[in-house]
Amino acid sequence: MRMTAPMRIPGPTRGLTAPRPSTALTALAVIGAFVLATLVIAVLEGPVFGIEDASPVYLVAVVAAGALAGTIPAVVAAIAAFLAYDVLFTEPRFSIAIADPQEVLDLILFLFVGLVVGRLVAIQHARAEEAAERAAEANTLFALSRALSTATSTAEAAPDIADRVRDAAALERVWIVAGTGAAERVLADTGGGTGGAQPPHPSLTSNLARTPGDEPARWVRTHVQGRGSAPPTGEPAQYRARIEVDDVQLGTIIALRDRELGDPTRTETRVLALAADQVAVSLRRDQLRKAATDLEIAHQTDVLKTALIDSVSHDLRTPLASIRATAGGLADPEVAWTDDARRDAASVIDTEAARLDRLVSGLLDLSKITSGGLHPDLEPHELWSVVQPVIDRLRPSLGSRAISVDVPETLPPVLADAVLLDIVVTNLLDNVGAHSAPDAPVSIRANEDDGMVRLVVEDGGPGVPVDVIGSLFDRFRRGPTRSEGSRRGLGIGLSVVRGLVDAMSGQVSADRSPLGGLAVSVRLRPAPLDPDR
Repeated sequence: MRMTAPMRIPGPTRGLTAPRPSTALTALAVIGAFVLATLVIAVLEGPVFGIEDASPVYLVAVVAAGALAGTIPAVVAAIAAFLAYDVLFTEPRFSIAIADPQEVLDLILFLFVGLVVGRLVAIQHARAEEAAERAAEANTLFALSRALSTATSTAEAAPDIADRVRDAAALERVWIVAGTGAAERVLADTGGGTGGAQPPHPSLTSNLARTPGDEPARWVRTHVQGRGSAPPTGEPAQYRARIEVDDVQLGTIIALRDRELGDPTRTETRVLALAADQVAVSLRRDQLRKAATDLEIAHQTDVLKTALIDSVSHDLRTPLASIRATAGGLADPEVAWTDDARRDAASVIDTEAARLDRLVSGLLDLSKITSGGLHPDLEPHELWSVVQPVIDRLRPSLGSRAISVDVPETLPPVLADAVLLDIVVTNLLDNVGAHSAPDAPVSIRANEDDGMVRLVVEDGGPGVPVDVIGSLFDRFRRGPTRSEGSRRGLGIGLSVVRGLVDAMSGQVSADRSPLGGLAVSVRLRPAPLDPDR
């Protein structure tokens, strides 16, 4: 149950400018100016100077009253100056009676001038104060907008915004809370930084009520039964401004304020309201950015799924069809098989099974890389000791290609995972076999390069267009196959290479090879000389 009572926002007696002097100091200043003006007049009309009418000196006191205290004190000062000059300096003295009618006219004109001057000075002073408040308010709002526009998220800018709102609106503590109800989370707390203590929920709070058009917002005191308790006397009052877009609440700005200061002024209220609006826009922007990211991820996932299904449906079925056909022929009792024919059939089954094993292994490796489940065991390894066994193992599958190997044993050890590095070299040589002719030359070399150890695998195949090189390491991205005798792969070999090399804190790149085909460079960190590092 809520009971609300509207509270009017007072005029801009306080704001973002420096506060006025206290009432006592202002009264003393006005009285001092009045007494000083009286003494000056007494001197000017005395025997030394002999000025007949020095009453305009009182205008100084009237102007001081208008500038320091406003219109009403200026009017009072003008009337007091009229009476003081009449009593002290007009014949007969010490009496309000005036003997000379000319002096009556002079005093009336003086009173009129004093009232007008006091009023004009007070109005001008009020306008100057309002202009200063507007300028300070504009600077604050500009700072809020800049903080939100330059930050990558609302949570990043929230602490700065909370500090600025606290200082601009004379608040004790400010929370910026995103979400509502059980989903509330503190983005900023001037009393405890980001992720500070949860704000209190007293039964009595003041909520900002927005109004249509140009009418100023107002604070509405709200009492919620069954929630918390009324704050003790002397405790700061709590004010809440909803952060909302299109009547959908996204959060709340919660502030504590000294009760002796009263409700926030119109300017301070406007700062709180506009800060809530700015944060609302930023939170909405965060939501839209997250939605766009989720849509992009979903789109990319669909693309990858489609590519995977398309690739797997062909590249896995081809070896399976060969294995089934050959095995079915061996199992057919009506077919007479010679020993050489059986060995050839077994060789076909073995070759296709090995090809199928490489495809499945590549998919499993890619799955580990994508899911972040790859944890390399980095140890010092001699590069030639890992590369040479892979070359020896795959030399039969490379056919009659001329293979040039230049991996010096004098190279510093590399910091790598031997199993992952074996897979990298295997995939690079498989890529050569898939995309180059059977007689294309192959070069495998290594050297030191700018503090790293570089391994280069290149071939004399047809190469790839320059505009395609940058996308060769994308998943399911098949490079163009133009050589006679080459075959198309699943499109994951180089993607696995990049993922494994990145996991070992290395770098991989591709370029045109002097042999005419593709050159893939793998750069690995050298192992530190200190074995404890």
